[in-house]
Amino acid sequence: PATRGYITKSMDLTTRWALRALAYKKKKRIRTQKLFAIVQGGTHIDLRKRHAHELAQYNFDGFAIGGLAVGEPEKKMYAAIQAAIQFLPADKPRYLMGVGYPHQIVHAVKLGVDMFDCVLPTRNARHGNLFVWKDQKLKGKFYSTINIKNEKFSHDTNPLDSFCDCPTCVTYSRSYLRHLFKINETLGQKLATVHNVRFYQKLVEVLRKSH
Repeated sequence: PATRGYITKSMDLTTRWALRALAYKKKKRIRTQKLFAIVQGGTHIDLRKRHAHELAQYNFDGFAIGGLAVGEPEKKMYAAIQAAIQFLPADKPRYLMGVGYPHQIVHAVKLGVDMFDCVLPTRNARHGNLFVWKDQKLKGKFYSTINIKNEKFSHDTNPLDSFCDCPTCVTYSRSYLRHLFKINETLGQKLATVHNVRFYQKLVEVLRKSH
């Protein structure tokens, strides 16, 4: 992990870049692109608060929380999010960068996050790691992960996920998907990706209905 001094210098540099970009956007009267400021500070609560408060004074189109989901404990990640988000205007998008697992997204939404980006659905799918619903109440362990390449799926004729309405789940069995991975057929990766992306879409749909 970076030292506190290094993080502080990085915060200051991030602020200067943000203000420089904001000034350029204003000078050129750019209206078609949205400019987000990025809040940094590592897992240091006081630095997160300071940087969020500092950036919130300026008229950015939205605010991102960066530098998390890089190996720190979940509790520290949530604490950093909470520290920053209290200073960010609720009438503008609050974007958590690089997060995350489904349960992390649920928790972050409860803290006030509006937007996410994450490679997990597609990256995991390429390796046969798939997200499967247990239920859609979003409480406790509401999902599990399976590796479709495991031997136990070789004769499993069930759909990948009985809760899912994606083309993969309504058309193909677990055993067929496993077969595609075992023979290195790229269709398997594509079908797995379709499922994982739909899982995340459904997750956000359920979250919207519950708020």
